[in-house]
Amino acid sequence: MQLEIRAVATQSDMDDALSVRRAVFIEEQQVSEDEEIDQHDRDGGWLGDVVQMTGYIDGKPVVTGRLMAESAPEADAHIGRVAVLKELRGKGYGKQLMLALHEQARKRGFRRLTLGAQLHAIPFYESLGYMASGDVFLDAGIEHRRMDLQL
Repeated sequence: MQLEIRAVATQSDMDDALSVRRAVFIEEQQVSEDEEIDQHDRDGGWLGDVVQMTGYIDGKPVVTGRLMAESAPEADAHIGRVAVLKELRGKGYGKQLMLALHEQARKRGFRRLTLGAQLHAIPFYESLGYMASGDVFLDAGIEHRRMDLQL
């Protein structure tokens, strides 16, 4: 199955991204909608400095993630809200999405990326070159570790 990845450009695109995030974070992982959906997801907040990307198979959204400029000095940008529908995990779609986000970061001149990885996902991000640092922390009640990548 061929994955088509594209940047969110319309409200319909954003709805597609949110459908994946709702399935993974809200329904599967029990994160509250108020915590999961923020100002970057509403009212055109996905335009401008935030790059949201969604991957489609046969027109169905199956993977999503976003890239944002980081205010902290130790990273240029942050990748977050990375989600792959449960039935499609382990097939390389998450990797394809991450590589597309890396390319977007390079195009914008970012040199370093950071993300908060759920503990079970650390090996996935390590396979992309990320290195874990710092202590375990809770985000939406789920244990995470910070991970960094030099582009």
